[in-house]
Amino acid sequence: MTPLRAYIEGIGVIGPGLADWPRTADVLTQRATLDAATTVLPPPAGLPSAERRRTGPVVRAALAAAHEAVAHSGRDAATLAAVFAASGGDGGNFHAICETLASDEPQLSPTRFHNSVHNAPAGYWSIATRAMASSNVLCAYDGSFAAGLLESLAQVSVDGTATLLVAYDTDYPEPLRRVRPIADAFGVALVLAPQESERTLARIEARLTDADALTFADAGLEALRLSNPAARALPLLDAIARGQASNVVLDYLDGTRVAVDIDPS
Repeated sequence: MTPLRAYIEGIGVIGPGLADWPRTADVLTQRATLDAATTVLPPPAGLPSAERRRTGPVVRAALAAAHEAVAHSGRDAATLAAVFAASGGDGGNFHAICETLASDEPQLSPTRFHNSVHNAPAGYWSIATRAMASSNVLCAYDGSFAAGLLESLAQVSVDGTATLLVAYDTDYPEPLRRVRPIADAFGVALVLAPQESERTLARIEARLTDADALTFADAGLEALRLSNPAARALPLLDAIARGQASNVVLDYLDGTRVAVDIDPS
């Protein structure tokens, strides 16, 4: 596989004890400790009030990370192609739908239904930013971040256009949590560009590998990495935060991982 290359111009993060990318960078470089706190999801910016009220945690996680990454890059969100990646969707909404369907009056509200589809965050993003560029939505279970990264890099390489990658997943209530134990929301977003510029934070190249995925020696960070499919991005974020040329291997598929070379600017 020929390595896929792009230049990172913006980063956004939201997760347990991680309010944004600067806080995440401080935790990864041990300038700050990771708080044992649940994820605080802000109301999604840019949406009309009626649409804001209809959003659930998965939309709020995705849009919070996306808005931060785009603001960090200085680009116009409306012009960016986008790739949204998640292993599931709004677990709380799924739970409520299952309860309704199992009840004596199995009538779903339109809001519950349209929030249940996998591309709901992409739709809300286009409303919030008036984005008219292409948008792809994909799922690869625990390898969803790596799948989204490969799709975004391919789009940057083939189309020569800047692309926003957004990966996110939220928690499932019981009894769904027993079979899908995602405990809290996590979102990460990257703005990827085809050329280096004054906005460049790092150059990355990705390729497939059969090497083992990188793990953290720190027990807290490793637990966070494994707690949510989107948090599988943390080794990549760690290398960028440290500002050192690095190679990291990310979880993807059984027997196949993604190796990423990082060259910070």
